[in-house]
This record gives sequence, C-alpha cells and structure tokens, in this order.
Amino acid sequence: MTRKRAGLVALFGAALLALAVEPAAAAQIQDSTTDSLIWGLNMNLLYVAIPITVLVEGILVYTVWRFRNQEEALPTQENRRLEVTWTIATAIILLFVGVASYQVMASPYVTAEAGDQAALQEQDTELITVEAQRYGWTFYYNESSWDGEAEVTTRTDLKIPANQDVSLRVTSTDWLHAFHVPGLGLKSDAFPGQYNRLRTNAGNTGTYQLYCAEYCGSGHSQMLGTVEVVPQDEYEDWLAEQKSGGDGSGNSGE
Repeated sequence: MTRKRAGLVALFGAALLALAVEPAAAAQIQDSTTDSLIWGLNMNLLYVAIPITVLVEGILVYTVWRFRNQEEALPTQENRRLEVTWTIATAIILLFVGVASYQVMASPYVTAEAGDQAALQEQDTELITVEAQRYGWTFYYNESSWDGEAEVTTRTDLKIPANQDVSLRVTSTDWLHAFHVPGLGLKSDAFPGQYNRLRTNAGNTGTYQLYCAEYCGSGHSQMLGTVEVVPQDEYEDWLAEQKSGGDGSGNSGE
C-alpha cells in the first residue's frame, strides 16, 4: 500500500471514529433525549451508507458500460495492495458501526432495563409506573421512590414535565403489551410480573400519541393514549391539584 493510499484510509477512519464518539452530533434537535440519540445514530450511519452506495453503484454502472461489447471476461488478476486496502476500509467501517451503535444502544435513554423495585429506585428523576391491561393504560405517579402506594393515578393520558429526567417503570397486569410513543422515541415491552425501566428527558412541550405496539387481542387497535409534556411549574401545580382532589386519582381518560 502506498503512503498516499494509507493516508487516505487513515483519514477516512479518523473521520468515521469522530462521528462514532459523538453519536448525537449529527442529529437535529429532537423532542427528547431518546429521540435525539436514535436520530443521531441513524444520521451517522446514513453519512457512511450513502457514499458507499454511490461508489458501489457507480463502479457497477461503469463496469457494465465499459465492457458491454466484450465477449469474454478477462481472468481476475491478483492485486494484494487493493485487497489490503479494501480489507482495512471494511474493518474501519464495521468498527465505526459497532462503536456508534453500542454507545447509543447501551444508553439507558434508549434501551429499557429489566429489574425489580429495589434495583429501579431513583432519587433525581420523576418516577412513574406504566401499567398495561386489556385494553388501556394506567399511570401511577410517585415522587419519592418506587416503594409504597402511588400519590396520583391517571388512566389513558400520561403527563410528564419538560426538561427533566423521567423514569418509567413498564409492566402489565394480564399478557404481553408494548408501550410505544414514537414521537419521543420510547418503546418497551410490558410483561406480567416484570418491570422494564425506560428513561427519557423531553425538551419540547406538546402532546404525543401513545399506543400498544404488540398485538394483544380484539381491542388492540383501541389501546391508545397520549403523553403530554408540560413545563415543570405546570406539572407541579397539576400534581398538587390531583393530590388535593381527594384520593389522588386523576380523571384523565375516564
């Protein structure tokens, strides 16, 4: 391999690894930390996939056109420099994909974590249990820990504060469901007797569609809800209002 070619390969590899180190750098501002990480990874992989696709298709078109009138193909000639070059380039690309994907998929904001109550206690986040049942959703709000009874309960509609970490503990009362909020990049299976924790931080206020993403029976298509992201002060006022309403049960979705 010539020095020039080696330099180009090294430069290409350095550029890919730079993107992998900061997977969200290429993303636009999204509605949540989760959504931003996912879009950042998608964009970084796209930056690599597009030039490779153009290069491969370009070589294919050129070859078909260049040798269109040739009756018999020439035997392939051994070229060790070329073989070493594309082997190293392929290794760099695979390394980039692996590093970039691992950084995002290992994030608690992207991949749900399974665990019991003791393992899921949080001190610096809003704690909400998401309970799926055929065919609806119940949300239990507890500001201090996962232990004890919920301070506020709502059905169908989930309310969370903006610009604050929120931990969602997802479970089911009957069979398999899937909690999915595509606008915030959230998705987790809901199993009976098991808790999966999702974490997110929603930066933009607004209302997002919630639905079950796992076929769960005849009422599956009606298993809908909303996630409303509101400013922190409005969220605190709402919680206080729900608590002072008597039993702490909100009438959302009733």
